[in-house]
Amino acid sequence: MNTAIKIFTPEGQEAGTVQLPGQIFGIRPHSHALWMAVKGYLANRRQGTASTKGRSDVKASGRKPWRQKGTGRARAGTVASPIWVGGGVAFGPHPHPYHLKVTKKLRRLALRSAFSLKAKQGQIIVIEDPSLSEPKTKKITQLLGMVGIEDGQKVLFLTGSESAELIKSCRNLPYLRLKLAKDVCTYDLLDSKTLLLTKSGLEEIKGVLLE
Repeated sequence: MNTAIKIFTPEGQEAGTVQLPGQIFGIRPHSHALWMAVKGYLANRRQGTASTKGRSDVKASGRKPWRQKGTGRARAGTVASPIWVGGGVAFGPHPHPYHLKVTKKLRRLALRSAFSLKAKQGQIIVIEDPSLSEPKTKKITQLLGMVGIEDGQKVLFLTGSESAELIKSCRNLPYLRLKLAKDVCTYDLLDSKTLLLTKSGLEEIKGVLLE
């Protein structure tokens, strides 16, 4: 079932309503799909390059430091022992991949679930595409205030196309993240408090998730 919500002009004035497709914004959120999508996203960001030297990797003499008995000291077989300063590391990390494959079907289900969760919580705001003749962070700040977004609130701004003026106007706001709608992932949606969506961005999402 489609849902109608208000659409605002770039100046923050109401300009009618827009329909949010129920197949994207009205499904029952699938918690396991959300979990898998976020887990895969975070795992695939890891480089897996952490490395330590074991006792066999440390450059050290193979000679026994002192004889086994009669010295009054604890027995020792090598200076590369993990309990010695400069020795190897016991059970330390070694390079390995953390890659986790998430199927396309599951990713799309997770995206629909995240969009539906935002819609259910009333955290989606749709605006007409802004046209800026020059970079102006003040205009973006005023727009956010006019549509009811509090200063400092984490916002994900999705648009169908980016312009140099829009990018420069948004990049000085640390709590605002601008992204193309076609590149959005589940983690981006769940990591933001409010979803600010342009009309072209909404059409882009519908084109991808309704195909």
